Amino acid sequence: MLRREGLIRGRLEGLLAELAQDPQSKSKFKGPKGQERPDLREDALAVLEASITSRLLDLKARELKDEGSGFYTIGSSGHEMNAVLGRFLRPTDPCLLHYRSGGFMAARTRMVGGETFISDTLLSVCASREDPVSGGRHKVWGSKRTFVPPQTSTIASQLPKAVGMAFSLERAFHLSHVKTKRTIEGLPSKLPKDAIVMVSFGDASLNHASATTAFNAATWAAHQHIPMPILFVCENNGLGISVHTPEDWIPSVFQNRSNIDYFEANGCDLFESMKVIKQAILQCRKARRPVFLNLRVVRLLGHAGSDVESLYRSEKEVEEMEERDPILSMASGIVSAGFATGVELLDLYRRLDERIQRIADKIVLRPKLDSVQEIMRPLQLPERESLIPCAEHVIAPSRRTEAFSGKLPEEDRPRHLALQISRALKDLMLIHPEILVFGEDVAKKGGVYHVTAGLFEQFGAGRVFNTLLDETTILGLAIGAAQVGFLPIPEIQYLAYLHNAEDQLRGEACSQRFFSNGAWDNPMVVRIASFGYQKGFGGHFHNANSIGVLRDIPGLILAAPSRGDDAARMLRTCVAAAKVGRAVCAFLEPIALYMTKDLYEKGDQGWSFPYPPPGTSIPLGVPRFYRAEKSARILVVTYANGVPMCLKARRDLGFEDSVEILDLRWLMPLPVSEVLEAAKACDGVLIVDECRKTGGGVAEALLAHLAEAGYSGAMERIVGEDTFVPLGPAADLVMPSVGSVREAMARMISKRVKP
Repeated sequence: MLRREGLIRGRLEGLLAELAQDPQSKSKFKGPKGQERPDLREDALAVLEASITSRLLDLKARELKDEGSGFYTIGSSGHEMNAVLGRFLRPTDPCLLHYRSGGFMAARTRMVGGETFISDTLLSVCASREDPVSGGRHKVWGSKRTFVPPQTSTIASQLPKAVGMAFSLERAFHLSHVKTKRTIEGLPSKLPKDAIVMVSFGDASLNHASATTAFNAATWAAHQHIPMPILFVCENNGLGISVHTPEDWIPSVFQNRSNIDYFEANGCDLFESMKVIKQAILQCRKARRPVFLNLRVVRLLGHAGSDVESLYRSEKEVEEMEERDPILSMASGIVSAGFATGVELLDLYRRLDERIQRIADKIVLRPKLDSVQEIMRPLQLPERESLIPCAEHVIAPSRRTEAFSGKLPEEDRPRHLALQISRALKDLMLIHPEILVFGEDVAKKGGVYHVTAGLFEQFGAGRVFNTLLDETTILGLAIGAAQVGFLPIPEIQYLAYLHNAEDQLRGEACSQRFFSNGAWDNPMVVRIASFGYQKGFGGHFHNANSIGVLRDIPGLILAAPSRGDDAARMLRTCVAAAKVGRAVCAFLEPIALYMTKDLYEKGDQGWSFPYPPPGTSIPLGVPRFYRAEKSARILVVTYANGVPMCLKARRDLGFEDSVEILDLRWLMPLPVSEVLEAAKACDGVLIVDECRKTGGGVAEALLAHLAEAGYSGAMERIVGEDTFVPLGPAADLVMPSVGSVREAMARMISKRVKP
């Protein structure tokens, strides 16, 4: 029982041989008669060809694995009825797929022509760098021409972005055709108004938090009559590897659920599936509301090549599943209906098998990825210089004057961080009409800290809107919106809340370019109220001092301004990195500095700065220096709240002559070369990192870079403790303070490492 490939192949070949000899020998599978529509024959044969192609590729993948030439054996066997979806959905209907979608892709690519599905799949299985989808980085399906972004998930985390895409399709059409009377740059004008989004997943993944939040968001929108044209397809084989799904579980949850239309089909019956799937697609397309399709299928050949089914299923159970093989019923039904003879089907099978074998013999010889640089190429950050024209783009002064009610912000007196970010957002939305701003409380309220105040009134509900209170939905919406041409600037209300949804950044947004060899992307700038030191209502939930989970994400740009003028110019660079460099950016805004106006004494306005007009920016990865007035002996490296803290400590000690302060500003990419160069002239380096000691911030990385560069001066760090932030005055005990920085500065100066 350990290996079933031969049995599966033999049963199919045996049936086709019998049908070729005697069309009635397996006639328990009945097909429609001549009164059915003429085009039914063409559709049925196309689905069967796609299904056989997918099955033979599954079997070949197992052979290649045995030979040491293939590296992926999770197949689509038993799920081939998803080919009906590939046949009936339009190429202009975006589709985000389950990993068992071989039949779907075989049918979908045939619909448009010019695709090489067999060789593409084999190149992917063999991890060849010539794989046109991922460049050999993983076995995924995808296609730009058929609007199938490569799948980045096996646990349904693609569902939130599918909901975001369905929501954004309607908004894109409205903004580009109805309201503005012109096509907004970057929006998908080629997608028809009645396009829908299809997303497929397994019955086990349906229970995942990412899936449940997507169902909730879709029905929440539908409840308010917000168009949500999404077709959820659950390919229900009854197993999550070895864990059984109760037979009535899915209908009990979805059949009578409000604001979603339920369909169910036997995924082992071709003609029933064709009828029901067509109805489900039509309902979604016409009603513009969520539709759920429970497609009951079987899983053949185990979860993957390494799965030993005998550990959790009896041989009888496995054989019963194999008897329900959908291709067996397809072939018998097609012959019974008179759509083809058994001889024709056997000939089709043999031609496909021979073709796959012939192509595979060539594919195994194709080159693999062979350098770190090549592997990481899709993750490379954009070059600084490439972003400047976009970051410093300007528009007609008259438009700005009107938007700012007659007085430009650069004509105002110096102001605090929150207001300058708000002004920068308004300028950016004037320049880039594809920008959307959304999140919790960002519309009429203007955000908890008033950063988005006035944007709703200026740009309307089409571009500035509230979401439901769910961070996974917010980020999923951003990904989906980006993939249909918007430039999203979502807001996460607090850094601590990000952890509910961080996989949407790590596993989805930032992995898309990697898994698509740079062909697909989802550019965005995620604004996050961040860090600690907030007074009034604090504690861990509103003071999160760990960014390790963000710095760990490959390809993510991480900005952390400490002052208003820097924030405005850095935000312009982040938008340019998203628009031009197609990057994902996280913009960390220090909560405690939002309203801070003074630096040394009350009323000195030392932390208020003039608004920098459009036309200026801060290049990616460039820090700010607060120079020593004479010869610097100590270099203090810090960011965000640490900057005014270190400036205060330096002034308290009277060390303006000998202490230089470097504001990193960018935490990914870190300005390492600038730090190392500045350190050369100093006796010691003090790193003030408000985040947690162990993996929470940047101190460990900076110390490692200094050590690896052979820096011989003294090195110290002041960091947060490895704890959550407590409420009230106790918070001051676990994070850096002016006092602790002052003590460290004095100690390092007194050591006189270099007389």
